[in-house]
Amino acid sequence: MDLNAFMKKYADEIGGQFTEYDQSHSIIIVPVAGNRYQTVIGILRENEPYKRRQIALTSKVCALKSGIDFKLLLEQSAYFNYSRFIISDNYLQIEASTAIDTTSESVLKEMLQEVATLADQYELKLTDSDIH
Repeated sequence: MDLNAFMKKYADEIGGQFTEYDQSHSIIIVPVAGNRYQTVIGILRENEPYKRRQIALTSKVCALKSGIDFKLLLEQSAYFNYSRFIISDNYLQIEASTAIDTTSESVLKEMLQEVATLADQYELKLTDSDIH
């Protein structure tokens, strides 16, 4: 899969912005509700335990801070279609990932939209502001 071609095409479809970082990383700014935007990073990577190429779509929610109810977030993530909460680089993030060889562009579009939408919703819920 050509990650950058997919991300650019989708950004054009939704009126977003695309930035190519390198062959394995690209960034798309996705329009979400309320005239806001959410940044989603697409990464091609190797899943070492399963020896499969994956695409991961991630978006920052907020910096880690005391008072985040992680149990509640884990319970709520049971209702997500593709996404999950992760902690990376001292940030709470939303991530969805899938094996490249077993997915379609339509599923990747759904995943990308879910990551952007959920990250935006939880960012507002946890910070009362639009940061990312």
